[in-house]
Amino acid sequence: MYNITVSEEIKRACPVFKGAAVYAEVTNTTFCKELWDEINAFTHELTATTQADDIKLQPAIAATREVYKRCGKDPSRYRPSAEALRRRLMRGLELYRIDTLVDLINLVSLRTGYSIGGFDADKIQGNSLELGIGRAEEPFEGIGRGVLNIEGLPVYRDSAGGIGTPTSDNERTKMGLETRHILAIVNGYSGNDGLAEAAGMIQELLRKYAASDGGTVLYFE
Repeated sequence: MYNITVSEEIKRACPVFKGAAVYAEVTNTTFCKELWDEINAFTHELTATTQADDIKLQPAIAATREVYKRCGKDPSRYRPSAEALRRRLMRGLELYRIDTLVDLINLVSLRTGYSIGGFDADKIQGNSLELGIGRAEEPFEGIGRGVLNIEGLPVYRDSAGGIGTPTSDNERTKMGLETRHILAIVNGYSGNDGLAEAAGMIQELLRKYAASDGGTVLYFE
């Protein structure tokens, strides 16, 4: 399991921050109909009960946006992934179908409002991660986004550099069909409320759709 720490600069920006990480052995697939049935059901629920202006008021999303501002980033230009996913659905667009691991992380993010990092654990360098704040011109290749300016974004770093922000994870540690071990990190910028439930939701979906025993959960702060 990994040693995950939170830097003093993040603690100053967000004193209530709490985190949870799920580490599990998995089997990935290109597509899972039952999982997409759940995604489609949530999409229907969201679009029937939510207005676009309500999205940024969801507690976990609002807290992440506030941390962006405190760290020096405009959350309307660099949206947290949970907010971006919800806005995509509200525009009548379907989610991208990537693979089962990515899709199930996206579902948990949509349901909870947490921006969740999903990493191929075997691609992480070293056994320690620290959550800090991105620096000017710090190298970071966002998944499907090319070079991403992470200055002012909360960022997890392994021994080789940044691997994940609430806006995008890094190409270097992304999950794929070859992934056998996953590390999923739930970022509780709103504190403890709902954190255990989100981690449990990840475990449940891994058991149902990724041939996993659900793995283990690590809480950190």
